[in-house]
Amino acid sequence: MSYENVAANGEPEEKKRKLEETGSLGAVLSNLKQSEFYNKNEIAELKKESFELSKAKSSSKGSPLLINPKQRGNKVIKYITSVPYEYVDIVPDYVPSKSSCILFLSLRYHQLNPDYIHERLKILGSSYTLRVLLAQVDVPEPHHSLKNLTRICLLANLTLMLAWSPEEAGKIIEMYKVYETKPPDMIMEKSDSAPLQKLSNALTSVRSVNKTDATNFLTTFKTLEGIINAPVGSLALCHGVGHHKAQRLYKTLHEPFLREKNN
Repeated sequence: MSYENVAANGEPEEKKRKLEETGSLGAVLSNLKQSEFYNKNEIAELKKESFELSKAKSSSKGSPLLINPKQRGNKVIKYITSVPYEYVDIVPDYVPSKSSCILFLSLRYHQLNPDYIHERLKILGSSYTLRVLLAQVDVPEPHHSLKNLTRICLLANLTLMLAWSPEEAGKIIEMYKVYETKPPDMIMEKSDSAPLQKLSNALTSVRSVNKTDATNFLTTFKTLEGIINAPVGSLALCHGVGHHKAQRLYKTLHEPFLREKNN
């Protein structure tokens, strides 16, 4: 809106004066460029950094979970809340990544339409490296159906996942999406091969000695030898142990490994 229009519309003289004093944004920028504080190279560098930051944020969001439009109305989607998703014409029901796919199957529907899963697998073919059959257990007696689906999965190179509710099914789908770029060891069972962990496991094999007690013993006496040589009174002084637990541990550590045979 120009100054003439402002004046014609009956704007107050005070506003008119402020407009004159302030000037346009272009004039302000022009004055800034002429000032001693303006550095063309620094401005260019700031623009570059801003662009790189924007690009990094965009790439960190990752690709969305792809959902077959036929899944609209499935209660499972209501519980997919932690990852973005969009509806795309795809063969599977869900595609978490380029190499993985998920087929969703209700056991109730499977019992009414046993050929459905076979037809889906024919269309899917051998696509995708990781192929998951997510079965929702929504029937009172699922054993026969699960036995049949297990056989199908073995023959069709599928991973069978079970969910007992739409919410659990939604979280399983989310998990596959969230872990699409994570290394396999993120979900592998952790090995207790560390010496300290082995020692802790040995101490907790004594009745009533828990992991906290084992940690307190190792912190106080440093080594297994120190624990073995400690008197009952010193063991009992450890936080949360007490006399009875200390006595039981002491007895276990000092009784012979081999019992004498009775004549």
